[in-house]
Amino acid sequence: MFEKFTLQRIATNGISINARVSNDRSKPPLLLLHGHPQTHMIWHKVEPTLSQHFSVVAADLRGYGDSDKPASDLSMHHAPYSKREMAKDMVELMQSLGFARFKVLAHDRGARVTHRLLVDHADSVERATLLDIAPTLAMYEQTTMDFARAYWHWFFLIQREPLPETMIEADPEFFIEKMMGNRHAGLSAFTPEALAEYRRCMQLPGIAHAICEDYRAAATIDLEHDRADRAAGRKATQPLQILWGENGIIGKCFDPLTEWKRVAVTVRGGAVPCGHYIPEEAPDAMLAAALPFLLGG
Repeated sequence: MFEKFTLQRIATNGISINARVSNDRSKPPLLLLHGHPQTHMIWHKVEPTLSQHFSVVAADLRGYGDSDKPASDLSMHHAPYSKREMAKDMVELMQSLGFARFKVLAHDRGARVTHRLLVDHADSVERATLLDIAPTLAMYEQTTMDFARAYWHWFFLIQREPLPETMIEADPEFFIEKMMGNRHAGLSAFTPEALAEYRRCMQLPGIAHAICEDYRAAATIDLEHDRADRAAGRKATQPLQILWGENGIIGKCFDPLTEWKRVAVTVRGGAVPCGHYIPEEAPDAMLAAALPFLLGG
C-alpha cells in the first residue's frame, strides 16, 4: 500500500496534518480526503491508478487518523472543527508542498470539507469529485425517518459532551465495526490491513472527542456558513462531479444532483454500483467514473 509515497507530518493552520505524499511531484496535484470513521487508508485500492496520472496527496483530516486533534468545547462554538478551518488546513497543506492549485477527490466528511474548499478557496481548487453526500444543509433540512434511522450517528455524535465520547471510548473497536459493518457491504468491503488501521486509529487519545466535534460543528457553525452562502447567492463555480452508491442512503433519501445544483454552478454525476464506502467497495467503477472527469474530460 502506498509504496511510492512518503509519510509526512506537515505543519498547517496551527496544527500538524498526517499525509502520504507521492514521491513524484511532476504531475498535476490531486488531494484525497477521507470520511468518518476512517483515515487516508480508504484510498489504498485506487492510489496506484491515480498515481499514474497525478501527484497524489492523501491526508488525514484534523481529528482523524494521525493528524492533530485540537481542543474544542461549547464556548468555542465548535469552530476548531468547522469545515472552514478544516478546509484551511488542506489549502495550507497543499501550498506547503508547492501546489497552489489542485484537484480534489473526497468521500463523506472529506467531501464536506471540499464543499467549503470550493467556496472559500475558489482560486485553489480546480475541480472536485465528491463521493456519497448531499450538501449538509440539505440533509439536515430534509431529514426524514428513513434518513434518521440510517444516519443515526449524525444525531448521536452531536450530543453534549461527554455522553457520546464516553460511550465510544468504552469500546472503540465495537463502535467502529458496528458503524462501518452495519452498512450495505458489511465489513467484507475492507481489507484486513485497512480495517486494522481503522481500529488502531479509533483508539488514539482524543479521537472520540474530535469526531464528535466534527459532527457538532456540522450541526451548528457549518450550517451558519452554508446559510450565509445561500443568502448571499454564493455558489461553487468549479466543475463538480457527484457520485453516490446506488445501494446507499443518499440516493434514496435525496436527489443528489438537484441538491448540488442549488449550491454549485456546474454539476454532473450519477450512481455507482455499491454502498457508502465507494473507494473500497467499488474501486474500479469509481475510477471509471471519476478519472476522466478529474483529468479534465
